Amino acid sequence: MSNKAIRVVQYGLGPIGSAVARHIVERDGVELVGGVDIDRAKTGRDMGEVIGLDSLLGFPVVNDLALVMERTAADVVMHTTGSFFDIFESQLVEILKAGLDIVSTSEELSFPWLAHPDAAARIDAAARQAGKTVLGTGVNPGFLMDSLPLNLTAICQRVDRIDVTRRMNASLRRGPFQAKIGSGMTVADFMLNMENGRMGHIGLPESMGMVFSTLGKTMVKYESGVEPLIADSPVTTDYFEVQAGQVRGLKQVARGYTPDGEFMTLTFIAALDEKEDGDTILITGKPDLEVRLRGTNGDTATVAIAVNAVHRVLDAMPGLVTMRDLPIVTIW
Repeated sequence: MSNKAIRVVQYGLGPIGSAVARHIVERDGVELVGGVDIDRAKTGRDMGEVIGLDSLLGFPVVNDLALVMERTAADVVMHTTGSFFDIFESQLVEILKAGLDIVSTSEELSFPWLAHPDAAARIDAAARQAGKTVLGTGVNPGFLMDSLPLNLTAICQRVDRIDVTRRMNASLRRGPFQAKIGSGMTVADFMLNMENGRMGHIGLPESMGMVFSTLGKTMVKYESGVEPLIADSPVTTDYFEVQAGQVRGLKQVARGYTPDGEFMTLTFIAALDEKEDGDTILITGKPDLEVRLRGTNGDTATVAIAVNAVHRVLDAMPGLVTMRDLPIVTIW
């Protein structure tokens, strides 16, 4: 890479996208040159105002990437709009047609070949045709339950199974995240929303798929389940007032099996007023490993890993890539 600042467009200006944009402004080596969002309350306003800066940036938020490209050149898009392929696939194609590399925090993109092989093939083909690279990343999926455990296996002579548990005090997280885990719902409403498939943690199949594929394991069965965690007493956050008996969060567990039996278990616990907060990776083998992390705030870490990955993506070969395909992403 040259010493010239990398020109970045922020596509999606929700809480995470705005945080990514603010971090780009404060980082050396990158320059924020555009912002895209379909929210009419944001379009037309100065980008600095929309993302919460104390100063203006001198260009407006627009609802179409083409309007950014008419005004300025760019190198890469930071894409932070939605978790699901039916929301973001057309957006990625639009960005690739504009000739830009992509770093996305869309969970289903992080390793899509297990759950969405056809959509993954389409994005990969579009990226190769454009000569550009697409990466799906984040703290989870993208790191804690997949690429970090994979890196830890480098010091193992044998791996018999992998267990990863992420436990989060969601009272410290943003409002949309607290809503996504069912805060304040009745148990009946929680179960109904989970059946619709648009609530809870997205990414367990993607993390499982990355680990199995990278280690050359054959997955003969994948299963997952979720249960609500109920408040024993009232819980109040900046966004919710949860009464005793209402949902304060959830526990999701995914299991992956080889022909020899269960090989990987992923446990995701996120709840308001959760007393434990941290991540544990257990690798059973030779040697047995236990790694515990504290302080991995999901929002801060997602912003960091997305921005830190930009250099690797710009240097990568064209196509749809994952964190396992890139050199180790580090701060720069």
